[in-house]
Amino acid sequence: MSTPHEHETPAVARDIPGTAPVAPADPAGTGEWRRLDPRTLLVHCGWLAAPLGSLALTALATGGRITARAWITLAAVAASFAVVTTIGLIRWARTEFRIARRPDGAGAPGQGRAALTLDVRSGLLTRRLRSVPLQRIRTVDLTASPLHRLLGVTVLRAGTAGSGDGRSELSLEALAVPEAERLRAELLAYADAASAENDPVLARVRWRWLRYAPLTFWVVGGVFVVAGSVYRVLDGIGIEPWKLGFVQQAFSEFGASALWLTIPAALLAVLALGSVGAVALYVENWWNYCLEWTDARTLRVRRGLFTTRSVTIERARLRGVLLREPLLLRAGGGALVRAVAGGLGNREENRKRSGLLPPAPRTEALRVAGGVLRAPFPGSGAPVALAAHPRVALRRRRVRGLLWAVLPGTAVLAGLGAAFTPVLLHCAWIYAVLATALVLWLARDAYRSLGHGIQGPYLVARSGTFSRDTLALQREAVAAWTFSTSPFTRRAGLVTLTAAVAAGEDGYRIPDLAAAEAPAFAAAAAPGILEEFLLRPGAPESPGHLPEQRLP
Repeated sequence: MSTPHEHETPAVARDIPGTAPVAPADPAGTGEWRRLDPRTLLVHCGWLAAPLGSLALTALATGGRITARAWITLAAVAASFAVVTTIGLIRWARTEFRIARRPDGAGAPGQGRAALTLDVRSGLLTRRLRSVPLQRIRTVDLTASPLHRLLGVTVLRAGTAGSGDGRSELSLEALAVPEAERLRAELLAYADAASAENDPVLARVRWRWLRYAPLTFWVVGGVFVVAGSVYRVLDGIGIEPWKLGFVQQAFSEFGASALWLTIPAALLAVLALGSVGAVALYVENWWNYCLEWTDARTLRVRRGLFTTRSVTIERARLRGVLLREPLLLRAGGGALVRAVAGGLGNREENRKRSGLLPPAPRTEALRVAGGVLRAPFPGSGAPVALAAHPRVALRRRRVRGLLWAVLPGTAVLAGLGAAFTPVLLHCAWIYAVLATALVLWLARDAYRSLGHGIQGPYLVARSGTFSRDTLALQREAVAAWTFSTSPFTRRAGLVTLTAAVAAGEDGYRIPDLAAAEAPAFAAAAAPGILEEFLLRPGAPESPGHLPEQRLP
C-alpha cells in the first residue's frame, strides 16, 4: 500500500499563485485549484457558543448585572475570537485542492484515471502539498456535525486502504454539500476498483470506529457478566455478597426512594459503565489491527493490545464471508465481518478467530468483505436481488413472538396482580400493548431480512433481526443439504434448508423457504448433490422419489 506523497517547502522559496473560485468537477485533470467554502470561517467560530451562552445565562440570572469577572471573561472570549477568526481566515485562504495529472510524466494523454491525483496544499510559513493517486483512494466519507448541517457544509475525508493512522488521509473542511457530493462522486468514479482488489492491505483500525463499540452486546451484557464473575469469585472464597453491609444498605435506600427516578438512574449507570467497558474491550481487542494479504494465497489478521493475536487463513480454506449486523449496530449504520474458513478450530475457537473486521461503518464492512472475496460483496454496488420468502413466514414470526414473549409476561403480571395488588393488573395490560407492538415490528423486520439467491460462484443467504446476517458462500464448498421441518412448518408449506460446509459453523441455515421451491434451489446452488433424488418433468416416479420435489 502506498501512502500519500508529502512535499514541504518554505513559502518564500516557492511562488504560489492565487487561487480560482470553486469550479465544477474537473474530470480532465486540468489542475485548476479550488478553495474551501467561505462558511468554513463560521465553523471555526462554533466553539464560541458555549462561553457566550454561559455569559448570557449569567446575565439573565443576575438581572443584567454583570460583574467585573464576567467582563474579564467576555474580553478573553473576544480576544480568543479575534485570534481564532484570524487563524481560520488564513487557513481558508491558504488551503486549496485540485484534481490534476501527475507531474512526473505519468499523466500523458491516454493513461486515463491512473494518471490523476487529488492534491491538497496548505500552510502559511511552511507550505505542504499532499497528493494521493485517485486509483489508490478507497473511501470518501462526508461528515457533518449539527453546526455543519446548520450552515449547509460538510467535511470530506478521502483515504487509502489502511489509512487508519491518519497519515494517508486527506481532509477538506468545509465544503458546500452539493460541491462535496460532486467531488465524492468524482473521486469514487476515478478510483481503480481492480487496484483496490489487488491492494495487499485491506484495512487498518480507525479510532473513529470507537463510536460503534457501545452498539454491541457488551454495553449491557458486559456489566452483568462482570458482576456475575465478581459474585462467583467472592462466593468461591466464602463471602456472600448479599450479606455485606454496604450492599444491604444500597438496596434498602434504593427501595425506599422514588422508583420513577432511581430506576432510570440505575439504567443510565448501567449503560454508562457498559459503554466504558465496551470501548475498553474494543481497544484491547483491536489495537494495532491490520487485515492484509501477505501473499496471493494467505490472508492475515493482526490485532490486540495486551494479548496480541495473529490469525492466518489460507485462501484455499476460505469458503466465504459473513456480514453480521446486530440490531443496535445496524441502527447506527455499522456492521462487522467474519470469515467462513476451515482450519480455525472447533466452533468456539472459530468464533474467536474468524473476525476480520471490528464493528465499523457498513460501507467499510462491504468494502472489506469484497476485498477478502476478491469480488464485489452482494449489496456493495447495486442492490442484489434476493428471492423473497412466502408471506406465511411473516405470520409464523408474529405468532411465535406473541406466544413466547407477550403471552407469558402478561399472564405472570396478571396473576401477580390478582393475588397481590391491582397495580400489577395495569402493568399487565400496559406490557401487553407495548410488547405486542414491539413483537409485530420485530417480526416484520425479521421477515423483510429473509432472502436467498445465487450470485456467480456464491450462494447468498440473509436472515435474522437481532443479528441480521448476510452470507456469501462458495457454491462448490457445499458438501450436503439438510431439509428440516416440523408439524407447524409442514402445515405452512415451509422448510428450513441447511448447507453443510467443512468450514465456519459447519452448517448455515436458510429458514422458511417454500417447500415446493427449496429442492430446485438447492440443486441449482450446488449441482451434483440432489439430482438423483429429484424428478424432472415427464420422468416416471419411483418409490425413492418424492413427486412434489421436481426440478423446473
